[in-house]
Amino acid sequence: MSIIDNRKASHDYFIEDRYEAGIALQGWEVKSIRAGRVQLKESYVIVREGELYLLGMHVSPLATVSTHIHPEATRTRKLLLHAEEIRKLIGKVEQRGYTLVPLNLHYKNGRVKLDFALGRGKKLYDKRDTARDKDTEREVERVMKHDTRNSRRDD
Repeated sequence: MSIIDNRKASHDYFIEDRYEAGIALQGWEVKSIRAGRVQLKESYVIVREGELYLLGMHVSPLATVSTHIHPEATRTRKLLLHAEEIRKLIGKVEQRGYTLVPLNLHYKNGRVKLDFALGRGKKLYDKRDTARDKDTEREVERVMKHDTRNSRRDD
């Protein structure tokens, strides 16, 4: 079950391989995420000291967070993956110039998981090509839908 999607990711990057990772969260963060108070829009994944971290994910604290906790909304959160997967990702990111892009947050067996992908950044002309393709696809869908309606009326 999806919590939130990063729709901007497919607009800004060519998505290649997808991965799923757990996130090291604090209790108040889990409550806020379950309440839907999370944003992935400006977030990204980095490699630091042989581990993966999620930066920029904004989790708004609930008003009911206890008084002795001082929540930090955009703190760096560690991603939980097998060491072999991390080594493979580090190799691809460092050698081939890929970026690790968060795609969505979802639940799996009651735990919050992050889907992220290896992506290559799109240039401005690539974004225009993608937008043009979507527009033509939408136009074809509209015409096809209109044609099927007219053919039914003729019968």
